[in-house]
Amino acid sequence: MTAQDTQTRSYEIRTFGCQMNVHDSERMAGLLEDAGYVRAPADADGADVVVFNTCAVRENADNRLYGNLGQLVPKKAARPGMQIAVGGCLAQKDRDTITRKAPWVDVVFGTHNVGKLPVLLERARVENEAQVEIAESLEAFPSTLPTRRESAYAAWVSVSVGCNNTCTFCIVPQLRGKEKDRRPGDILAEVEALVDEGVSEITLLGQNVNAYGSDIGDREAFGKLLRACGRIDGLERVRFTSPHPRDFTDDVIAAMAETPNVMPQLHMPLQSGSSRLLKAMRRSYRQERYLDIIEKVRAAMPEAAISTDIIVGFPGETEEDFQETLHVVREARFAQAFTFQYSKRPGTPAAEMDGQVPKAVVQERYERLVELQEEISWAENKRQLGRTLEVMVAEGEGRKDGATRRLSGRAPDNRLVHFAADGLSVRPGDLATVEITYAAPHHLLAEGPASAVRRTRAGDAWERRNAAPQPAPGVLLGLPTVGVPTAEPAASGTGGGCTAC
Repeated sequence: MTAQDTQTRSYEIRTFGCQMNVHDSERMAGLLEDAGYVRAPADADGADVVVFNTCAVRENADNRLYGNLGQLVPKKAARPGMQIAVGGCLAQKDRDTITRKAPWVDVVFGTHNVGKLPVLLERARVENEAQVEIAESLEAFPSTLPTRRESAYAAWVSVSVGCNNTCTFCIVPQLRGKEKDRRPGDILAEVEALVDEGVSEITLLGQNVNAYGSDIGDREAFGKLLRACGRIDGLERVRFTSPHPRDFTDDVIAAMAETPNVMPQLHMPLQSGSSRLLKAMRRSYRQERYLDIIEKVRAAMPEAAISTDIIVGFPGETEEDFQETLHVVREARFAQAFTFQYSKRPGTPAAEMDGQVPKAVVQERYERLVELQEEISWAENKRQLGRTLEVMVAEGEGRKDGATRRLSGRAPDNRLVHFAADGLSVRPGDLATVEITYAAPHHLLAEGPASAVRRTRAGDAWERRNAAPQPAPGVLLGLPTVGVPTAEPAASGTGGGCTAC
C-alpha cells in the first residue's frame, strides 16, 4: 500500500494493559504512519482503522474486548471500508477465537509480529476476508520498527522482550515468549538518538528488566547499562521497570546510588509476604530475601521511594499468610503499591490449584491492605514537607490543573507534585524548583511559587512539536506511574501487570 492510497485513511489505537503494551502501541502508530495513515483527531466520529492492543492478564480482559468490538458493529456498517484489528497478548492467546466470536474483525495479529500490521490490513482489504497471523516467536526486535512517540521529553526504551520466569499466576511468558536481550550498543544508540531529539528522561523497559544480560552471557550487564546511561550528556533522568527480586543484585544497587541521573526510585514487586505462598507462586525468593533488598537499597539511597505489586487471595492464602504480607508492608514502608485481587487465568497452574479463596474473604483482606498502605503512603509523603525538589514538568499529569491554575510534574523519586503556575513561562520537560507545603496519600503540593525554573532542551523539543498543529494523541506516554490505581480502586488482577512480575 502506498502513502497516496492511504493518505485519507485515519487510524485509532486503543491500548489496554502494561507499559510494554503502551510502547508496542507507539510502534503500531509508527508503522501505520510510515504506511501513509493519519491519526484520527480526538473529536472525530470514528476512524477508518481501529486497532485494539490487548492485555490478557486480567480476568475480565475477554469481556472488555468483545464489549468494545460489539460497539463498533453499527459504526462499521455505516462506514464503508472501515477495518478493525486486534493485536497484543489476548490476540496471541485466543487466535482464531476472536474472529469466531467477532466475525466483523478484519485482522488478528500477535505479540511477535507487530511489524506485519500494515501488510495484514492491506491483505484483508484486497482479499475481503479476515487475516489471522500469529507468529510463535519474535520475528524482529520491536525497537527496529518505526515508532511514533507520544512524549517529546520522556521515552520508553526496551532492553529485552519476553520472560524466563514460571510464576504460577502469570500467563505472560506463554504470550511474550522467552527473554531475548538487545545488544547494549543498540540500546545506548537509541538512548543517544532520543537525547539528540530532546528527550531528557528515559525508562528502560523489560518484562524482567534486571535479568537483562542472561541472554547475552553477562550477569552484571544491567548495572553496566545504568552506568553507561549516566555518561550520556543531556540525559537528565533514568528509570527502569520492572525488576524481579531474584535477579536484583548488589551491583545494580551500587550503580543506582553512584550514577547521578539514575533516579532514587524503585518498583520492586512483592506479590506476597508469605514465604509459603511465594514458593507456591514459584517466585524464587522469600520474605527475608525481599526485606534484605529493601534494607540495602535504603542504606545506599536513604530517600529512595519504593513501590510494589501485591496479590491478595492467591489460592491457599490463609489469614496467617495475609498477616505476613501486612508485616512486609509495615517493614518496607512503600511509597505506593499496586494491589490486586487474585483472579484465575486459564492456562496458568494457579487456576487449577486447590484452596481458591472465597471472593468475600479476598475483598475484605484487600480492603484492609489498601487501608494500611494508604496510611503508610500518606505518612511517607508527609516526610517530604519542607523539602525543596526539582520537578520535571509533565503534560497531562494533573487532571485538575486548568481549574486550580497549577502545573504538575514528577520529583526525582517519581512522586507526583502539583505546584502554583503564577504566570510561569514553563513547558513540559522543563525543571521547576519548588518547596513542598502539603502532602496527600498520592500527591504532593507546593503552594508557593517556584523558586527557579530551568529551561531544558526537552522543553524546547516540546515547544517545537507543538508549534504546528499535531494529530491528537491516542495513547499518552508521559511518565510511567506507580501506586494504587485511582480509576479502578477495586480492580482485580494477577499481580501488577505484564512488566511487574
